[in-house]
Amino acid sequence: MRYINERDIMSLGINWSNIIDHLDKTVNYLNQNEYEQPIKPYLRYKNIQNRIIAMPAYVGGDINISGIKWIASFPDNINNGIPRAHSIVVLNNADTGQPVCIINTALLSNIRTAGVSGLFMSYYKKSRELKNIKIGIIGYGPIGKYHYAICKEVFKGDLEEIYLYDIRGINKEDIHSTKECKVTIAENWQEVYEHSDILITCTVSNEPYIDMRSKKGKLLLNISLRDYKTEAINIQEDLIIVDDWDEVCREKTDIELMHKKLGLNKECTKSIVDVVCNNCLAECDKDKTIMFNPMGMAVFDIATGNYYYNLAEKNNIGTVLE
Repeated sequence: MRYINERDIMSLGINWSNIIDHLDKTVNYLNQNEYEQPIKPYLRYKNIQNRIIAMPAYVGGDINISGIKWIASFPDNINNGIPRAHSIVVLNNADTGQPVCIINTALLSNIRTAGVSGLFMSYYKKSRELKNIKIGIIGYGPIGKYHYAICKEVFKGDLEEIYLYDIRGINKEDIHSTKECKVTIAENWQEVYEHSDILITCTVSNEPYIDMRSKKGKLLLNISLRDYKTEAINIQEDLIIVDDWDEVCREKTDIELMHKKLGLNKECTKSIVDVVCNNCLAECDKDKTIMFNPMGMAVFDIATGNYYYNLAEKNNIGTVLE
């Protein structure tokens, strides 16, 4: 069994193009029903804002791996100088069940989250003629920072400006310098929302606060899932996309609120499979607001873990345990 920690992942590096390709392959296995993914249970106790989530999955095809992610999210940790998220992934040989790898770092989850957004944006880019793009990121913790990185990779020379806002403020030293575009630290979320063509919410908000309708043709990547008031979305006019309806329509997400208050149902939405395999973005009216709501699928965590496990095996990185 190989043990991999955050230092090992960083030594292997983050090749966004390869990660996006690996996730693209995973979605195609979803389309072929070459996967298993039970609904993930939430463990809560004492402070109900805290949660530890079990995420088991199997991915077939030539990935052919099973495993589980066990991730703790304790939002108040950041007030005590402790990371909000802690995560361990255990990978099992899909044919024998033998554990083959432990990945002990929340960095893998951050890479998966940004990687899925990168996959979505790459298909969005293929479906549009995009120039001089303005991207907004609300929330600049670890997830926001990795979205900042992957946006620069996906859009490269087509970026004009990136707007950043975090309620806690942003240290300019936390922004990796970029020659690709201008970077603006906004004074409030409204400034980011109004100026961006692509808006990415990466907060830990427990209550929705965005109450403004977007301009036509805007892409909303609702990563944190609890930022939008129902009046900001028109389910008749906007294209609502999820990763997995059964996962995302619960736990007080914006999708669940739209389901309860606006009558949104599964048939009203498209899925990540429709994006990758069924060309739904290309067929969408260019003036439609598109909103992607990814709850986080265990298959993507296990596939990303498998990507790094194979890379570690090839480069003899990590610790081999008895």
